[in-house]
Amino acid sequence: MPNQPAPLVVFDLDGTLADTAPDLIGTLNVLLAREGLPTMPTHEAGALIGAGARALISRGFAAAGRELLPERLDALFEDFLVHYGENICVGTRLFPGVVAAMDALSADGFRLAVCTNKIERHSVALLERLAIADRFAAICGRDTFPWFKPDPRHLTLTIEAAGGDPARTVMIGDSLTDIATAKAARVPVVAVPFGYSDRPVAEYEPDILIDHFDELHGAIARMMRAAA
Repeated sequence: MPNQPAPLVVFDLDGTLADTAPDLIGTLNVLLAREGLPTMPTHEAGALIGAGARALISRGFAAAGRELLPERLDALFEDFLVHYGENICVGTRLFPGVVAAMDALSADGFRLAVCTNKIERHSVALLERLAIADRFAAICGRDTFPWFKPDPRHLTLTIEAAGGDPARTVMIGDSLTDIATAKAARVPVVAVPFGYSDRPVAEYEPDILIDHFDELHGAIARMMRAAA
């Protein structure tokens, strides 16, 4: 079909493209320490990260024994955004194989996009610092649209913004949030097990589970052939 849009791969960001836990948990720990509460180890990121900064703060404070009233959470959220924005790429690194996988997909005619519950300006800033922002046709964060994951409209509007078609799109994620979003949008989903999930991500039944980004291009090719 001459007017058929290019196939699209939509990536989650935190725990999928990049290991952002050092800087996210680091910022949370600044807030906890300021309140005289015990800090959180980075290895507990799976139970905390994935639903955005407000949820991260709420979960972190609850784990440290402090419930937050809405107005206090609002104030801490603003403090979090400032500190994290100033320390967004101190310990954060791309996961092994990400750049090579994107190279292979782009060479095969795929467009790329990001759909994340990180706010848009932080998403763009981080991807710029990681030197991959210009690879994406769209970078859509928690505040880009009125809806965010797991609402499927976050994904479908990201696909639209990237000039894609849901019928020719694959989602890549690391958590129940990503898998539930993709399934609700009727988009096939590939999961990675090295991100932030409170349970083994295979339990959430993604269409395909890969252990390394070296496997991504082949997995997507198989999915596209099966859907053709």
